[in-house]
Amino acid sequence: MLLPRLSSLLCLAGLATMPMANAYDGDENIKSIPPYLDSDFQSRWFDFGGDTIIRADKYIRLTADRPSQQGWIFSRVPLTATNWEIEVEFKIHGNGNLHGDGFAMWLTKQRATQGPVFGSTDNFEGLGIFFDTYKNNRPGTSFPYVMAMMGDGQTSYDQAHDGKANELAGCSARGLRGASIPTKARLTYFQDKSLTLDLQYKSEDSWTNCFTLTAPETNIAIPSVAYLGFSGETGELSDNHDIVSVKSQNLYSVGPSSRSSRGPSADSGRVKKTKKRKGSWSGFLFKTVLFFVAVAGCYVGFTMYRNKQRYSRF
Repeated sequence: MLLPRLSSLLCLAGLATMPMANAYDGDENIKSIPPYLDSDFQSRWFDFGGDTIIRADKYIRLTADRPSQQGWIFSRVPLTATNWEIEVEFKIHGNGNLHGDGFAMWLTKQRATQGPVFGSTDNFEGLGIFFDTYKNNRPGTSFPYVMAMMGDGQTSYDQAHDGKANELAGCSARGLRGASIPTKARLTYFQDKSLTLDLQYKSEDSWTNCFTLTAPETNIAIPSVAYLGFSGETGELSDNHDIVSVKSQNLYSVGPSSRSSRGPSADSGRVKKTKKRKGSWSGFLFKTVLFFVAVAGCYVGFTMYRNKQRYSRF
């Protein structure tokens, strides 16, 4: 009878320890895409507008391959986590050799407002990541170009020079448009510590670091109330700008050094996650052994006490 009871207790102990082993949980305020729409063809977690088209089984198309389009999609609830990672799969494609203009990823106080900066509002407060596919006036820079801007609510985007005056950091990403593999961006943020952007566009499961910014050298303070959004824009030239999926997770106990030390590939970040989980399971096994020893000790003590009581009767 003892072994079944021990098994049940150990199972309960294991379940109680499981949450400690998982340092990466989905943020309840960033609902994953897909599913794109609910059963009534509405989105419970996102608002969208402008020229955005949702193909419920495939993608969210911010702009079609047509001139003079603007489209956007924004979360309805703000991001509440302080340390997080957001991974986005997207696709930029179209007909012809001339194309533009690009799309943006937003974490801003403002939300769901159409405007001149890749389809969203100017003078924003928060973080904008711009995937710019058309060069206006930026000599010596290869396009597509991906850059970050931290808006203060008053400064306008430097449209005439492709954001050069506003750039926190950026990188050329030739091959990002029309890639033969799924193209992805992974944005990792540790509050008051670091902001990292990695891109996948050269080959699958191979991440290229675009930039890593650290505080206090650079202002990377994202507003405490920020909405996740995406927007796209075309002018005389055009492209399809599609959001295929969005995944998010909170980062609880992994230090920023594990992110900022990445080289050209981001595979090292995945190794560190595995080590963290292994360490948590080692702690769980150690606690289990202690629990087993304690139960065994109680059983031995109880048996000795019961035998002593029997002998005392005679």
